[in-house]
This record gives sequence, C-alpha cells and structure tokens, in this order.
Amino acid sequence: MHLSVFEAVMLLCFGFAWPVSIIRSIRARSTKGKSLLFLCIIGIGYISGIIHKFLYSTDIVLVLYILNACMVSIDIILYCINRRREREKNINIEVQENEKG
Repeated sequence: MHLSVFEAVMLLCFGFAWPVSIIRSIRARSTKGKSLLFLCIIGIGYISGIIHKFLYSTDIVLVLYILNACMVSIDIILYCINRRREREKNINIEVQENEKG
C-alpha cells in the first residue's frame, strides 16, 4: 500500500474549507457567492479521485475523498434549497406588487 502524504494534506486542507462553506450556506440562506457549476465540477473531481483510488491505489486517503465528496454533496443540496427559497421569495414579491397595482 502506497500512501501519498501530499495528496492527503491537499484533501485535508479542502476538507477543512467545506464545513465553512456549508455553515455559510445554512446561515445565509442564499446562493449569493455560490456557483452550482463550480460545486458540480469539484464533485466530479472527487468522484474521479474515488474511482482512481478504488481501481489503482486503494489506501486510507480514499476516506478523505469520500468525506469531501459528501460535504460537496451537502453544499449542492443546500444550494438547491436556498435557490428554491429565493425563487419563492421572488414570486411572493411579484404577487404583492401585482396586488398593489
């Protein structure tokens, strides 16, 4: 078994950033500053890393890929929830404006 220390450090660094992003999404209840395309690209990257680990070099770093992929998935779900809230809010504002006019 071959363990890539630098790969593990990279994943740990990213891994510490995702909870901050998730907490920000929860508190803000907004998609402002978020990109669904970016989150999906990152998710695809993690999935590719997971596949590579399974096929060519299974080691403990696989756990970090899986954890990061889970956190990106949570952030994508929060993005979708917050986007729906924003759309509902905009619809309510439009309805109120139409009732006034």
